[in-house]
Amino acid sequence: MIYINQANIFNMHVLIFGATGTAGSEVVRQAILDPQVEKITIVVRKPVGVHHAKVNTIMHHDFVSYGDLLPLFRQVNACIWCLGISQTQVTKERYFAITHDYVVAAATAMLSVNPEISFVFLSGQGADSSERSRILFARVKGKAENALKSLPFKHLYIFRPGVIVPVQKPAGRSWKYNLEKLIEWIAPQNTITTAQLAKAMLYLLKNREQSVLLENREIRKIVENAFV
Repeated sequence: MIYINQANIFNMHVLIFGATGTAGSEVVRQAILDPQVEKITIVVRKPVGVHHAKVNTIMHHDFVSYGDLLPLFRQVNACIWCLGISQTQVTKERYFAITHDYVVAAATAMLSVNPEISFVFLSGQGADSSERSRILFARVKGKAENALKSLPFKHLYIFRPGVIVPVQKPAGRSWKYNLEKLIEWIAPQNTITTAQLAKAMLYLLKNREQSVLLENREIRKIVENAFV
């Protein structure tokens, strides 16, 4: 259960991985709009078109090694991890590396220099905590969740959204966007917009809620209760 608490909001320096993706790009946009977010650092492989006084861009290429980022990790209050890829786009081995190895290596490095850091992990509906699913996505996401839960985070938030619907139609993916909008119309409780998802992530970080794993309906409830 999420307890809505407005007393603990503080100015934050937020670190974002996956800032070029559907969810991550909206997290950046919402963080820019949020007056309690003082500074945003995004970690990317190549330059992105984000230009704002709050935003600092760091180029990084080895996502299982973070020695050069340790000074940065000491400075941030929170990390939002939206980095990911579809299992249909890469080999099984590559999918495991991106989905599991990258985030575990980063989280371990962060905690080694900043035990107070809060962490948000974008997982997905259907992630299997038993790690036994025949579906690669479910099995690997569940394994990544379990690895993060075994680390000594004081504040860990695992998000399992359903169908993520962009607030704006992305270029070059009309069919997918139209399908997402159709699902949103037919089964709204199984969907969430990128804006709702980003706002919920930032809300939990600002209010230092207890560590929690959130399914789609619980993410929606945070937004409905906190942003009326």
